[in-house]
Amino acid sequence: MKWLVTGATGFVGRALLARLAADPSNTVCGTTRQPGGPLAPGIGRTVVPELGPDTPWLEALRGVDVVVHLAARVHVMHEHAQDPLAAFRRVNVQGSLALAQQAMQAGVRRFVLVSSVKVHGESTPVGRPFHADDALRPQDAYGRSKQESEAALRALAQSGGMELVVVRPPLVYGPGVQANFRALLQAVARGWPLPLGALHNRRSLVALDNLVDLLVVCGRHPAAANQAFLVSDGRDLSTTELLQQMARALGRPAHLWPVPAAVLLALGRLAGRAAMVERLCGNLQVDIAKTRERLGWTPPVAVEEAMRRLAVGDALARGSV
Repeated sequence: MKWLVTGATGFVGRALLARLAADPSNTVCGTTRQPGGPLAPGIGRTVVPELGPDTPWLEALRGVDVVVHLAARVHVMHEHAQDPLAAFRRVNVQGSLALAQQAMQAGVRRFVLVSSVKVHGESTPVGRPFHADDALRPQDAYGRSKQESEAALRALAQSGGMELVVVRPPLVYGPGVQANFRALLQAVARGWPLPLGALHNRRSLVALDNLVDLLVVCGRHPAAANQAFLVSDGRDLSTTELLQQMARALGRPAHLWPVPAAVLLALGRLAGRAAMVERLCGNLQVDIAKTRERLGWTPPVAVEEAMRRLAVGDALARGSV
């Protein structure tokens, strides 16, 4: 089976390519924006400088059976675009549709779109998780662009000739993770005291290895065709529990002060960091029953092992082991 993975040098792309290349029955190619940069041995490369409505894909799609589309314009912390939604749409909607149209023209059998849980919204009430077939209610430009991308590709797939599978991950963690998750990991590793010891929220996360495993299943499983799936580790954590898991994996004590969530939220508003604090204190849960039942899939890596791999990978990256 021949696979094409877009966003090959990204956090998920590197791990997926390595997993696919380990199976000798696969032929694997990744797309990158630059000609350099590491790819796993035995993986072909196609340079695609820009993802947009005019990107030529046909040469890269020659003989491909499955496309896993990871490349996207993602959440931008310091947005400079005058019209963020238009910028997201150009890449995530128009660019993805151009790729899918050319994939159908090239005879690709299945197109796996990696979307986002943000198409459902930003939070859930406790005990009321998102389900894969719920109505979509994105609340920001990135989420709207992902919703529109799903809709455009679904309409294309319904015209016949190519199967579409949509996977909506929540926060993904693993070796090489960046942004706020990495900042928390580093704070725990350095023994910094954190006022996050009394949080009882519930959040669904997905380990990198679990997401990669599901993407491979979605590329192959007959029952995945023309379906949308949510993914997680199958075990939701509070922010306090997450930090405790990090500490155990690092072999360090967790210095957590039991500050109530209401106090943290009030301080966050005063400091102009309300959104960040709400993410730390809030709930976002997904129900993966459909994924389990339709695909017979169970997350292969437990939270404790995923955290151990994260800690080891981070230590190797910092040269401390």
